[in-house]
Amino acid sequence: MKRLLSYAAPLFCAALLLSSCDSTPRERQEAVKNEARKLDTLASTAATKLRVAGRRAARFDSISRARSRQPLDNAATQAFTQQLLGTYADIDQLTVTSVEPAYTQLLRQTRTLRRSWSQRDWDYASAIYKRMNERLKAIRLDLPARSELRIRALQAEFITMESSRDVKDLGDAVSK
Repeated sequence: MKRLLSYAAPLFCAALLLSSCDSTPRERQEAVKNEARKLDTLASTAATKLRVAGRRAARFDSISRARSRQPLDNAATQAFTQQLLGTYADIDQLTVTSVEPAYTQLLRQTRTLRRSWSQRDWDYASAIYKRMNERLKAIRLDLPARSELRIRALQAEFITMESSRDVKDLGDAVSK
């Protein structure tokens, strides 16, 4: 009897599965067609959204390029330099002992002000950062390794903050 039950259970399950398949091939074919239509609609919607996002990203890029081609105002650059660097504003006079505190001051101010900056403000901050890097190149051979390592960490942080703002602005431009 046990042997019969062990064979009957799988047969019973198979019979249940077969009897629950009440749909015809034509009905299953129609269901597949409906699901394919839904999938096509989703793909079409996604393609449209992707095209729109691509156009917005291209527009953002062209606006960014046009902005970067405009020269920076000297008076605004000096004011921005004073605001970011304070007593270290005369970048050409930075020495081996003052270059690390100047980078520290730049990053301290950047951390504080960056959330309110426009892309143009970042252009000014980047110009100041580049001038400081040029000065660093001029005095680097006399710089202790420990100071150079700290400066490299500060440079990486500045680049990270600038890049994250670019990504945020691009994301905002694409999702509008």
